[in-house]
Amino acid sequence: MRVLLVEDDASLGEGILTSLKPEGYTVDWVRDGSSALHALTHESFGLAVLDLGLPRLDGLEVLRQLRAAENPTPVLVLTARDTIADRIAGLDAGADDYLVKPFDVAELKARLRALLRRSFNRPQPALEYRGITLDPASQLVTWNGQTVSLQRKEFILLHELIAQPGRVLTRDKLQQVLYGWGEEAESNALEVHIHHLRKKFFPELIRTVRGVGYLVDKG
Repeated sequence: MRVLLVEDDASLGEGILTSLKPEGYTVDWVRDGSSALHALTHESFGLAVLDLGLPRLDGLEVLRQLRAAENPTPVLVLTARDTIADRIAGLDAGADDYLVKPFDVAELKARLRALLRRSFNRPQPALEYRGITLDPASQLVTWNGQTVSLQRKEFILLHELIAQPGRVLTRDKLQQVLYGWGEEAESNALEVHIHHLRKKFFPELIRTVRGVGYLVDKG
C-alpha cells in the first residue's frame, strides 16, 4: 500500500517513516502543502497522513482542494491542533480521521488499518479483460475461471494496466506505483514483474512500447 506522508517536522517524519515501512507500506514523504497537493493530484496513493500546520499551503486548504477535485484518497489528519473546533474543521474539510499530537505509533497504525478496511469496503467494480477477472475488494484474480496466484506487486501492476486499456503507462509511472520515491528496486525489477504476468496469463497480455513503457491493448 502506497502512503503519502505530509509532515514538516524532520524528526517526527523520520519516526513515522521508520515505523510504517516494516508494516508493508510504501511511504513517500513531502514536507509542505503545495508538494502534497501536487503529489495527490498527479499520482496514486492508497492513504495520506497529513499534518495541518504546513509551509507554503495549509493542510486544511490541501484537503479542501483535494475534495473539491473529487479525489477520494483516504486522509488521516495528524496535528497539534486539538480543540473541538479544529477537529470539526478538519473533518468538514474532508478528513477521514483525526489524530492529535503527541500520539502513540501503535494507535497511528491501528487508525491506518481502520481507514484501509473502510476504503476496501467501498464498492469497487471487478475488472474484466480477455478472460481475466480482477476483484480489488477480495484481491482475487482468475483467468478463464481458474484462480491465479499473484504476488502483491504483480497484482498492483496488473490492476494498473488493465484499468486503463489502450493507454501507454511509462516506466516511471509504473515504478512509482510499485515502489514509491524512496524504495530501492533492481534496475530490471519492473521487467521481471511484466515477464511473470505474461507467463502466468499469456505473452500478448502486455505490450512493450519501446523507449516509453507498457500497455494492454483495448478489448
